[in-house]
Amino acid sequence: MNTMPTTNALTETHFNFPNQTAFYKGKVRDVYSIGTDLLVMIATDRISAFDVVLPRGIPYKGQVLNQVAAHFLEATKDIVPNWVKAVPDPVVTAGIRCEPYKVEMVIRGYLSGHAWREYSLGKRTVCGVAMPDGLKESDKFPEPIITPTTKASVGHDEDITREEIIKSGLVSEKEYVQLENYTRALYNRGNEMAGNQGLILVDTKYEFGISNGTIYLMDEIHTPDSSRYFYSEGYEERQKNDVPQKQLSKEFVRQWLIENGFMGKEGQKIPEMTDEYVNSVSERYIELYEKVTGKKFERAEVNSVEKRVEANILAFLPK
Repeated sequence: MNTMPTTNALTETHFNFPNQTAFYKGKVRDVYSIGTDLLVMIATDRISAFDVVLPRGIPYKGQVLNQVAAHFLEATKDIVPNWVKAVPDPVVTAGIRCEPYKVEMVIRGYLSGHAWREYSLGKRTVCGVAMPDGLKESDKFPEPIITPTTKASVGHDEDITREEIIKSGLVSEKEYVQLENYTRALYNRGNEMAGNQGLILVDTKYEFGISNGTIYLMDEIHTPDSSRYFYSEGYEERQKNDVPQKQLSKEFVRQWLIENGFMGKEGQKIPEMTDEYVNSVSERYIELYEKVTGKKFERAEVNSVEKRVEANILAFLPK
């Protein structure tokens, strides 16, 4: 295993760009508005789980997220227009500023994660969508199901039904039908691309926005933060023998937190993240990049990462 420079994670930025009109700090991304129609999004090395940002950054995580997203956004632009104009730095994407829909479109092809936790409590619907009886964890659904959530600016995203979204006016029925169609088509393409890499795209989420009447796919897609992958080889055998699936996702971080008594609830303390643990998470992210994209990961220069990022953004911005 390579030794990683744990001190060189990019966990926050404080830039002031020409014509900058706003700054937003998300759980993982720092977003700069330039003028009225350009966004510059920096994928930092912050890592979140259970809607809590953990105390240490993960070197190269931002680069992995940004470059995986760029890979899949390029590969799906024939399905839906996306917001990307340029990737001026390994951790930066710049693109069209959209008015985001206040829902995240989650699609699940397999019973895993949140849906499995609900199912194991005896529930047979999630977000108003029925799940068949007799399934076990990681079984494939007869058809992929869409289980949307509200997009919270702070705190937890909440499950919501299709009917509630339309009735509350969060999204019009016509637009919501379009979002569903895009979601299914993107998931099918993602699963096809995953299959070419010996993977199964288990579940994922998409975010959309609108600009000048056009719906755009925004943010990241098919990354380890927004998606869960299983390895195809041995999937059937593991299901038959009730063995947990070998997966590629951020779930291993959640499991580590759960095993150490943390699920984001009040009074719970985040366990210590040692250098060794931080390095191991970094290696897992790099493995995921290479496995998911089929490309070799080229580690960006991180000795003066903030200067590099700022210089590349300034070179891209209109003069």
